[in-house]
Amino acid sequence: MRISAERRSRTPPPKLLYDLPVTLADSLARNVVVLDGGMSTALELAGHDLSDELWSARLLIGDPDAVRAAHLAYYEAGADVAITASYQATYEGFARRGLDAADTTRLLRASVALARSAASEVDGERWVAASVGPYGAMLADGSEYRGRYGLSDQELVAFHRPRIEALCAAEPDVLAVETIPDADEAAAVLEVVRGSAVPVWLTYSIRGDRTCAGQPLDEAFAVAAGVGEVIAVGVNCCAPEDVANAVEVARRVTGLPVVVYPNSGEQWDARGRSWSGGGTGFAALAGEWADGGARLVGGCCRTGPAAIGELARALRS
Repeated sequence: MRISAERRSRTPPPKLLYDLPVTLADSLARNVVVLDGGMSTALELAGHDLSDELWSARLLIGDPDAVRAAHLAYYEAGADVAITASYQATYEGFARRGLDAADTTRLLRASVALARSAASEVDGERWVAASVGPYGAMLADGSEYRGRYGLSDQELVAFHRPRIEALCAAEPDVLAVETIPDADEAAAVLEVVRGSAVPVWLTYSIRGDRTCAGQPLDEAFAVAAGVGEVIAVGVNCCAPEDVANAVEVARRVTGLPVVVYPNSGEQWDARGRSWSGGGTGFAALAGEWADGGARLVGGCCRTGPAAIGELARALRS
């Protein structure tokens, strides 16, 4: 059948493969991807007071431009992925500040939009990871580093579902289910995301070779088996010296790409809400983690844009 010249002129050209956006999962098959550092660290370096139970999520209410600026600082330093300021943003936590469910939904979606806006300011492919923190982060009493909250599986599902649904509706590139101290809570979160078709990474907070709740890492990582949405597993908010073993176990148990973003090496006092000790310069270790199989590498608490810039240069050299 012949197509008229007029009709051909109205027919859009086919999309070529190189015109299509590159997914984070695609990039992991080819490269080591650089994550950002601690959102709270970047905000504190910019002069913001985060001595509040909402932590960095407070600025989603009062100073969203500061959150956007922190994302941009990380992208400009060399990060490929920015993690949103939604770690401690929950319906329960915002309700204590007098915000209703509609306001909280708006703020959760805004957390993704702020990171996306910052990404538009830099060249190259960038991704946005919507942070899903543990139940204990909402309590702001240090229990996020212990787990074992005394809640049933279904109570944990009920807590996590509304926030995850709001974040998914904002269309992030991936959900960062992060700093999870307990394999039971990880299982509850994965029950919520199962079938969502939104990519997920799962990272535990650990001490040595166990989760903060005391489970062996091989058992903890096995929770992700069979959940098609999970594109990577690993650890964050942990000591740098605990990373290498976690990478080996995660690869062996799941066969998935491994994501790691430890703290600087300083120690957090949950009661005094302060840091002590010196950092270890974990950028020097990043090459070893990548050689061991880590595909997403960044920093968590006490790692700012300068540290991520050093990390990016080390990995790309």
